[in-house]
Amino acid sequence: MAHPTYPRPKEPFVDKNIFRRKKYRPEPIRPFAEIKEHLPTPIFPLRPEWVEMYWRAWEAAWSHLRQPKPESGFVANFIETVFNEHTFMWDSAFMMQYGVYGRRLFPFMGTLDNFYAKQHDDGYICREIHMRLGTDYFTPYDPDGTGPNILAWSEWRWFRATGDEERLANVFWPLMAYHRWFRQNRSWPSGLYWATGLSSGMDNQTRVPGGKRHHQHWSWVDASMQACLNCHMLEQMAARLGEESCVSELAEERSRLMSLINAHLWDEESAFYYDMSPHGTLSSVKSIGAYWGLLDNDLVPDNRKPPFIQHLREVNEFKRFHRIPAQSADSDGYDADSGDYWRGGVWPSTNFMVLKGLRENGFRALAHEIAMNHLERVAAVFQVTDTFWENYAPETAAPGSPSRPNFVGWSGLSPIAVLIEDVLGICSDWPQRRIEWDRQLDCPDVYGIRKYPLGPDGVVDLLGDKDGIDITTNVPVTLIVRDEATGLNMQTAVSPGTTHFNLT
Repeated sequence: MAHPTYPRPKEPFVDKNIFRRKKYRPEPIRPFAEIKEHLPTPIFPLRPEWVEMYWRAWEAAWSHLRQPKPESGFVANFIETVFNEHTFMWDSAFMMQYGVYGRRLFPFMGTLDNFYAKQHDDGYICREIHMRLGTDYFTPYDPDGTGPNILAWSEWRWFRATGDEERLANVFWPLMAYHRWFRQNRSWPSGLYWATGLSSGMDNQTRVPGGKRHHQHWSWVDASMQACLNCHMLEQMAARLGEESCVSELAEERSRLMSLINAHLWDEESAFYYDMSPHGTLSSVKSIGAYWGLLDNDLVPDNRKPPFIQHLREVNEFKRFHRIPAQSADSDGYDADSGDYWRGGVWPSTNFMVLKGLRENGFRALAHEIAMNHLERVAAVFQVTDTFWENYAPETAAPGSPSRPNFVGWSGLSPIAVLIEDVLGICSDWPQRRIEWDRQLDCPDVYGIRKYPLGPDGVVDLLGDKDGIDITTNVPVTLIVRDEATGLNMQTAVSPGTTHFNLT
C-alpha cells in the first residue's frame, strides 16, 4: 500500500558528491587473454601450484566484470559480488584490495563509485543494491540496511597504493556524509555503535543472542571499532585535503571512541574485546570482528596488544587446522565440522583484515605464518575442487558449509593479495615513494614479483634470493628490505634502471 514520503533531514556534504551527477560512459571490458601479460607476475618456485591459483583467480575475477544496465543508474563498470543479483558494499570494499593490482587494466573502483552514486540526500548508502535495476534492497531505518562502514579504509588503502589525489578529493565528501549518517543513526547515546548479524557482515555468529536481524540494544565491538577506524582514515584524508573543520570533528570522535572501547568492551581477565549488553555485561564469544581494532594502531594500548594477539596463537581458540576461524573454538556455538558459515568458517575477507592489522602493529612474522597456513589449506581444497570457495572449514581441508564455489568475489583476496603482500611480503606506499619487501620466506631459489604497479605509472621487478636482490624500476623509489632471519634492515634510494644489492 502506498504511503506518504516524509523527507529526511539533508546532509550538506551530499551536495559535494559528484558521483550522484555522473552518467555512465560505456567502456569495453578487455578479454582476460588480452590483458593477462600485463598483470603482476609472482615468481615463487617453491610453490608453483600457488602461482597457478593466482592466475586462475584473476581469470575467475575477469569473468565477473560487468557493464551496468542502462536502467540501473550505475555510473561505472564493476566487479560483481557473485552472491545473488545484488552488489554488496562489504564484499566490494574487500574486492578492491586485490583489484588494485589490476587497476590499469580495469577500473575496479567503479564498483564503489556505483554505491556513491546511489547515496541518499541524508548520507545513507544501502549495503545491497540490485545490479540490474539499481534499487536499494533495504530501507534506511531497517537495522540490517547498511554496513559495515569500511569504505574509507578501502579508499585510503587504494590511495596509499596509487597516490590518486583526484580520487581522494572526490570520494571524501560521500564518505564524510555516510560517516555522519552512521554516527546519527547507528550509535547509542554512549557513543558506541551497534549492528546486527547481517549488517555486520557476519550473519549468524552467536555473540549477541538473537542478533542476526536486530541489534538487541547491544554495543557491537566490530561496529564501534570500524567507526573509530573510519574516523582515523577520514581524518588523514581531511588533513591531506586541508579540510581542518573535518579534521577536528573526526579527531574528537576518534578519541572518544578509543576511550569508550577500551573502558567498556575490554575484559582484563581474558584479554579480549567483546560486544556489550544493555546491562553492561560482556559477551563470552570471541569474534574475529574484534581484530578490526588492530587496523588503527592507536586503538589497542601497547600493553594489551601482546595478550590480545596471543589468542591467534592458541590452539584451543583461533589457531586451528585452517586459520583463522571467524569465531574462536572455545566459544559457545563454534562449529568444528563445517564452520557453519560465520560460527567458525574461515573467510578470505576477515583473514585479510587480521593480516593487515598484524602488519600495522609490527607482528609481521605471525602474519606470514598465518598467511602460509591459509594458502596451504586453500590450495589443498583447490586441488580437489578446482575452484575458490566463499569460506572454508576450520578443521579440515574442505569448503565450509554453506559456501558458494567460484567466489571471486572476495575469495580472490587469498590467491592474489595475500600471496603478494603476506607470503612474498611485498607492499608499497606511493605517497611515501617506497616499496617494502618483508622477507619471511625460507626459499633457496630466486623469488619475488615482476611488473608490480607502483603509483600512477611506475613498474617494478623485485627479485632475490638469500645472496642478493635485483630491482628494476622506471621511477625513483625508496626500497626497504627486512629479513628477520638474518637481521637485515635496509633502506636505500633506487634510481630508474636495474640495481643489484649483494647481501653476502
